[in-house]
Amino acid sequence: MSESFLLARALLQFDKKADDLLGDISAVARTPDGSLWVASDERLGIERLSSIEPLLFGNHQHYHIGDFIELFDDEIDIEGMDYSEGYLWLVGSHSTKRKKPKGKKEEKDLERLLEVKHERNRYLLARIPVVNGKLLKSYASSDRAEDRLTAACLEKTETENILMEALAKDPHFGKIIASDLPSKENGFDIEGLVVRGNRIFLGLRGPVLRGWAIILELKVEETQPGILTLAAIGEDELPYKKHFLELDGLGVRELCWHGDNLLILAGPTMVLEGAMKIFELQEILECSGNSLCWQESGRLKALFNLPVATGADRAEGLTLFPHLGKSEGLMVVYDSPHPNRMPNSHKVYADLFRLP
Repeated sequence: MSESFLLARALLQFDKKADDLLGDISAVARTPDGSLWVASDERLGIERLSSIEPLLFGNHQHYHIGDFIELFDDEIDIEGMDYSEGYLWLVGSHSTKRKKPKGKKEEKDLERLLEVKHERNRYLLARIPVVNGKLLKSYASSDRAEDRLTAACLEKTETENILMEALAKDPHFGKIIASDLPSKENGFDIEGLVVRGNRIFLGLRGPVLRGWAIILELKVEETQPGILTLAAIGEDELPYKKHFLELDGLGVRELCWHGDNLLILAGPTMVLEGAMKIFELQEILECSGNSLCWQESGRLKALFNLPVATGADRAEGLTLFPHLGKSEGLMVVYDSPHPNRMPNSHKVYADLFRLP
């Protein structure tokens, strides 16, 4: 494995009113106009930053997701974003969560550890048209139906969505989902997203099964305005495929396309501290069914380790970013940034790495 090679740092400058955002950045995407789109796992919006000069992004604009698709009152827990064919895609964690002890009264803390919560906005997989650096509910470049872009989300059920409904019957996921096992306890937890046309790839932080991480592949169709459904894509006409990966016991924390290959940010499951690694997976677009990929197969390769700062700098978002004449550098953004990454309460540095 190559050592990571830090090319530079890019400064992300937000509105001073958004000083609570910097500690919770969970996803980043770059659109063809050069804009960076950033999301937090604690908010109901998406933030746009535009390039001011090389390695400096600002002119912060906030977009409330509820202006484009229907939301409930709780947090979305956005964990992945990607841009594809005129759309900005985003995904919530699809996870349950257990309340944290507060360290004040032992009896109350024991009660808090009993409570597992479902928040309906977490079960969100959505797309929003992005045109000339702006998010829109719909956009038509001509009168032809195929030239119309529309905001839409995966069909919801009373408490979750149709993906969770399908996975509840799956032999690998069913018992875990039925148990309500929270995300921070190796429960079901989506943290990565990439899109290619109508094919969606979701990287799971958990569960990691006997050391094997999982990427889910979906195919979506818009059956009525604003509503996406799942098409049969897997074995036995299932609406998903499962790709199992040997990532040194780590889970998937984010995904990013590198041509037709997939860059994988891998990190610890649950609330553990530890190694963060970048892997590259080949030929995932060619898998006709479920797959299992060892590193020794040659299709899956560990590229480099990210620097580890215990208690801080938890890598969460990836996007390709050209820099210094290199067509494909890799930008990484962090949750819980180290204080030396923050010049003040509304500015934070992202890292740019060379891809070996």
